Amino acid sequence: MSKPLVAVVGRPNVGKSTFFNRVVGRRVAIVEDTPGVTRDRIYAEAEWMGIHFALIDTGGIEPASAEVIPAQMREQAQIAMDTADVILFMTDGKAGLTADDREVANMLRKTGKPVVLAVNKIDTAALPDDFYDFYELGIGEPLPLSSANMLGIGDILDALVGEFPKDADTEEDDSIKIAVIGKPNVGKSSFVNAITGENRVIVSNIAGTTRDSIDTPVEIDGVKYTLIDTAGIRRKSKVNENIEKYSVIRAVAAIERCDVCLLMIDAVEGITEQDKKIAGVAHEAGKGIVVVVNKWDLIEKDSHTMNQFQKTIDAEMTFMSYAPSIFISVEEKQRVKNVIELARAVSENRAMRVPTGQLNSLISDAVLMKQPPSDKGKRLKIYYAAQVGVKPPLFSFKINSRPLMHFSYARYLENKIREAYGFEGTSIKFVFREKGEKEDV
Repeated sequence: MSKPLVAVVGRPNVGKSTFFNRVVGRRVAIVEDTPGVTRDRIYAEAEWMGIHFALIDTGGIEPASAEVIPAQMREQAQIAMDTADVILFMTDGKAGLTADDREVANMLRKTGKPVVLAVNKIDTAALPDDFYDFYELGIGEPLPLSSANMLGIGDILDALVGEFPKDADTEEDDSIKIAVIGKPNVGKSSFVNAITGENRVIVSNIAGTTRDSIDTPVEIDGVKYTLIDTAGIRRKSKVNENIEKYSVIRAVAAIERCDVCLLMIDAVEGITEQDKKIAGVAHEAGKGIVVVVNKWDLIEKDSHTMNQFQKTIDAEMTFMSYAPSIFISVEEKQRVKNVIELARAVSENRAMRVPTGQLNSLISDAVLMKQPPSDKGKRLKIYYAAQVGVKPPLFSFKINSRPLMHFSYARYLENKIREAYGFEGTSIKFVFREKGEKEDV
């Protein structure tokens, strides 16, 4: 079951980003910020009371005047609503209830999604008289909050968690779920159409229940797949940088449900900041990743072109050097089926288990080849290692001192494991425990 998604929605300057950053800063919720997200952090993996979820900050819904919400902002809000399992509607207790709040509430009411109503900037225990006006929105009990002063955040998180969908999936789906992610107009839908058209074994097109995507079951060479197409962003003349946020929000929903992500890149445009943002979300979620460079037929090539492009990928996406790349042309049907074969291999790698005896023998040899780091006469000792999880592979190490396990040595051990077992296309997670420390992975 994928993690629930929470979208934070509301007018500008009501405190959405402050709430998001407070949750991140307290580490009540954040696992780690997404790599590649520089200007605006809009996604974080979160945890509250042992329950994991994804938090999305959608930015402000800005009215162009007192009467209307501009089309592009309405679209942003709609995407958040379509994507989320639960919506946190943030309002401003100092400004009081506004016409724009009513407009947003009307949009939220039509979705049928659970909504938690937060009235922010309530900085004292005494509620202002106009606090009760927010009941007029008709979307549940307003909860007081002060993001700036860290008041009421726990109550808000309790309310959100209380609305999460229960695991009601009774049917087992043994298909490999492949999300086709990337910027608009890189060929995502064309790729899905090429796969399904070539094999002509589509069962049906099923709209994702709570996600803004289309699921297409398909069987290839006896293996069942579910292709998740995240296309559908309508590019408008006035939508500029917001189009990036739309893409990432859609990608988050699809990534949470998939086994393997196909990150499609436009060969003509090259790698953009938006590509890196989307890739970072997939990496942080621990999903399998294949970099698919489309429109390769439009590139003038010599014997070095592919190697040069691969070097650019390696330089721009250092955080996921494990991800294989493939260069295709959906238009010319070049290497399209090879992408699915590569995705299948990556899916199998995510589920691979290394026997404990082999792993400890490998680690012992690695330690002999490169002495562990030391500090003030104390040297790192690795007593024992075991793989304790899959999808993605998770390795637990019993050591004498966690501070002595430098990042560079952990990377060295990861490289040794990859040399021996591959794990192409999937991240590898490590957890380090000191002697006597309880295992809770």
